[in-house]
This record gives sequence, C-alpha cells and structure tokens, in this order.
Amino acid sequence: MEMFSNANDFLIWVRGDAFNIALFILIIGIFIRVMEIFLLGRKKDFSEPRGTEWGPGLKNIVSRSVVDSGTFKRAPFIVIVGYIWHICFFIVLLFFVPHIELINAMLGLQWPGLPSQLVDAATVIAIVSLIAMLWHRLTHPVLKFLSTYEDYLVWFVTFLPLLTGYIAFHRMIDPYPLALGLHIFSVELLMVVFPFTKLMHAITLFIARWYTGAMMGRKGIES
Repeated sequence: MEMFSNANDFLIWVRGDAFNIALFILIIGIFIRVMEIFLLGRKKDFSEPRGTEWGPGLKNIVSRSVVDSGTFKRAPFIVIVGYIWHICFFIVLLFFVPHIELINAMLGLQWPGLPSQLVDAATVIAIVSLIAMLWHRLTHPVLKFLSTYEDYLVWFVTFLPLLTGYIAFHRMIDPYPLALGLHIFSVELLMVVFPFTKLMHAITLFIARWYTGAMMGRKGIES
C-alpha cells in the first residue's frame, strides 16, 4: 500500500488500470492458446465419411460432462466435492447481483440474481470444498507425488477471490475500500494466471471433446 496514499486510491487503481491490464492479458492469452490448438492442424482425412461431425461432436461434449461409474468408483471424493465446488463457484460468479451488474456494464447482458444469503452460503461451501480438496491432495500419497507447483498455484488463485469476496461482503477488514480492492485484485490475479495454467481447461476441454466426438462421428463410431 506504500505506493497509494490511502485505500481509496488502491481501489481506484484496481478498478481502472489494473483491471484493464488483467483483461488485456486474459483476452490475448486465451486467443494465443486457442490459436495454438487450431494451428497445430490435422492431417487431411481422405476416407469416405460414414457420418456427420457436428452432431456427434456436440453429443460428446454433453456425454463427457457426466462422470462415468468407473471414474466415480475410483475417486468418489474428487467427483462429489468437484461437482459441489463447481456448482457453488458458478452460483457465486453468475448470480451475485454486483457481479451481474458488472457483466451488464461490460457486455450489456443481465439476468435475475439470487438472494445474497444464498450466494453467501454457496461461497462458504465453495471455500470449504477447496480446502477439503487441498487437504485430500496433501494427504493422498499418489496425488501428493503427482502434484506440481502449478497445481498449488491454480488452487491459490482460485481460492483467493472466494476468500476475499467473503471478507469484503461481511466487511471483515477496515476500511471497506481496502477489502473490496483486495477482492478485485485477487480476481485480476486469477485473470492473469488463467490462460497460462491448467485453468485453461475450462475452455479447451470443450474443444477437445467436440473434436473427439466429431472424428468418431465421421468414422461412424458411437461416442
């Protein structure tokens, strides 16, 4: 905070210059990563197509979003807590009224929000879920061995916005502009890290699933 004379200056900076920089890095980073995928190209398939691509591709996106019984039996904790975490995270992200107002200001899109008490409860559940997943990673011998620095970085930048958002909502730090500024800054940190880590799977998984389904559809194989 030494470079800012007060908390209000910090809040103005994170809402202005810092947000613009983070948004630029996010957009350019996603664009580069997606272009890398498509520029890899694929060999021309000269075989006679036995089916269409788009239908099976879309079907594969949907079907692969449901965990199969084998995966659930092998890792029930990860599956259950993972679903809980993702659902609660998207409730907080997309149905908290201030978030909707920000999206409306940027994109002109708006929809009804949920009561703040419900969003607050979802935030707590998401926080607890992430802590449980971290504990599981640290205590599971195989997961701990396979975990890398990136895995912990991804956890941290995902956890921080939820924690700081909860702190800001309940005004647990004074002055309030500092609490809000820290929350916004943590979101910007997530935006900067997103394109260059495993978080990018939120976008690339749909591309991969469509491609797999499309290729199987072209060959006449049920995906």
